[in-house]
Amino acid sequence: MEKKKKPTDVSRSPDGRAKDRVDSVDPYGFERSKDFDYDSYEELMSEYLVVLTRRSIKWSKLVKGRGKVQKNVKLKRYVRKGIPNEHRALIWMAVSGAQDQLEKNPAYYQSLLGAQHDPKLVETICTDLNRTFPDNVQFRKTSNPCLQKALYNVLLAYGHHNSAVGYCQGMNFIAGYLLIITKDEEKSFWLMDALLGRILPDYYTPAMLGLKTDQEVLGELVKVKIPGVWQTMMDHNVTWTLVVSRWFICLYIDVLPVETVLRIWDCLFYEGAKILFRVALTLMHHNQDLIQQAQSLPDICQNFKQITHGPFVDDCHTFMQKIFTEPGSLSMATLTKLRATCRSRVIAEES
Repeated sequence: MEKKKKPTDVSRSPDGRAKDRVDSVDPYGFERSKDFDYDSYEELMSEYLVVLTRRSIKWSKLVKGRGKVQKNVKLKRYVRKGIPNEHRALIWMAVSGAQDQLEKNPAYYQSLLGAQHDPKLVETICTDLNRTFPDNVQFRKTSNPCLQKALYNVLLAYGHHNSAVGYCQGMNFIAGYLLIITKDEEKSFWLMDALLGRILPDYYTPAMLGLKTDQEVLGELVKVKIPGVWQTMMDHNVTWTLVVSRWFICLYIDVLPVETVLRIWDCLFYEGAKILFRVALTLMHHNQDLIQQAQSLPDICQNFKQITHGPFVDDCHTFMQKIFTEPGSLSMATLTKLRATCRSRVIAEES
């Protein structure tokens, strides 16, 4: 039987020498690591492409000729099974309320860019521009178009729009991802407004009260749903901030594979912050034996790093099915109650 060619063998110049490999960069512009497993990826994608094609046909029928997409049970089911990339911007805008905001404020984004800028805000944003996705070809100064300018504009406009937040680290990665998908500054701005203003309030304010609260909430959920993991954390006196703050503040960017992150975001825009908890609980539940083997704080940190890599998270379709089954029920009523308790605790500890 003829051995299947690796994708690295595909592109050759007339004299037989290998050209620059186009597949060393993924579809979103991220460079693949030197140890990237092309064979496993090809095997995974051959199965996933069948799913994507099937979903794409269904989505095209759903959105065909519609100016507006309404939230309903069917759409929620479709979103959970994944939005094809060509429809992502449209659906994210619709289900998050960002489209409504854009239509109500048609010239607002440009007016923010045209206003006088706070020099301190400009300086802080500029410091982080080169640090944003150095492994993505679209953010390099040499690329055309270079997304750095668009990134600067979105962050600057948002900093003036929400002066209580201004700019803080982590926002550059979120805006960057939005630009990769929407290819549109104004849409990215309104999606940021939906995320930071409504879906994840107080995550990015100077006190980060929302973020701290939700980390405590996660701890309470783990205590009930995965008691062995909770006990391990207590035994070694490890705070949740130490192991999950990056998961939450970066919304799993640079933590999980790109395709998996985008599938998480599909649901995040539709269902809100509880998706972040479902992902975290699934990662811990699925890997509870490994986490419980830890003998020290460094062990725990290493194991939490390890559980965000490998076949379980690479197979985004199966992983997303798991996040709705492994953690069990997780109602907004439960979250709201836990948030109220944990928020009071965080405030009391800091006062």
